Amino acid sequence: MSRYFFRLAPLLAAAVFFHLADPARGQAVLDGIAAVVNNEVVTFSQVRELVASKEKAAADTYKGEELVAKIKEIRTAAINDLIDRQLILQEFKGKGFQIPDYFIDERVTTIVREEFGNDRSAFIRTLAAQGFTLERFRELEKDKIIVQEMRRQAIKGSVSVPDEKIAEYYKLHGEEYGTPEQLKLRTITLRKNPHNDSKRKQIEEIREKIIGGAEFGDLARMYSEDDKQEAYGDWGWIDKRTLNESLSKSAFALKAGEVSKPIELAGSYYLLYAEAKKPATVKPLKDLHDEIEKALTQLERQRQQSDWLAKLRKKAFIKMY
Repeated sequence: MSRYFFRLAPLLAAAVFFHLADPARGQAVLDGIAAVVNNEVVTFSQVRELVASKEKAAADTYKGEELVAKIKEIRTAAINDLIDRQLILQEFKGKGFQIPDYFIDERVTTIVREEFGNDRSAFIRTLAAQGFTLERFRELEKDKIIVQEMRRQAIKGSVSVPDEKIAEYYKLHGEEYGTPEQLKLRTITLRKNPHNDSKRKQIEEIREKIIGGAEFGDLARMYSEDDKQEAYGDWGWIDKRTLNESLSKSAFALKAGEVSKPIELAGSYYLLYAEAKKPATVKPLKDLHDEIEKALTQLERQRQQSDWLAKLRKKAFIKMY
């Protein structure tokens, strides 16, 4: 292989990093050693650069001990990612490879043109606002190029998936590519009266009117006490995941055009009307061959990259703190 890489895959856009205090300690450690990879260290500042936006999102979702556990999970994953990155960079240097400066120049020029309308001053101001110098940004972009290209090089030749594997995958997962059974549903809901059972009698009378020829939708509009009343009880087309398990089981047991008996559940009475039904469908293998082949090819590439990283880890000295 040449000492320079001349074919580079598209680069990731520049990341925006935020600083976030550690909820477990109340204040983030300014810096320190997160891990040692051979003779180089991964610092806590590198970890914070990688995880800050994820931690901010976690803080909006989790609280207390759950947040502490989530932050730990995020940081552990980040440290492992940084260890892998360090191993890749070391492998790159160990093989004597280099990337010429003009590759980085071209990358920066592309970012300034496409993301900042060719306004270099705006680009520099944005870097400064995010706590980056241009030099640091160039270093990060260079590392991205190296890691991406080295991962690509880890894939041995073109990956080919035999038709037998595609057929086997289809046999096991074909339903995931199909459309589940669907039902065009209308409902009438009456809330139970805690003082008497008048609503039970009312729901039975409504059902009798429907059986006698009254329009389900008209009666839903008149009597229903749920958020589908204005829509004449119409849910549109649903699948078995739309309703809770009990109502779904009752609804999908109906034939097209059939009305359920009154159903008592969680303080309410329900009438269900199966206006129409569509059976589950599964696409034939010939229509899914290329899509499955693409998915399996990607999995094989990931497997090869994982095996390559495992070998790098096996021959390295790694210690996490």
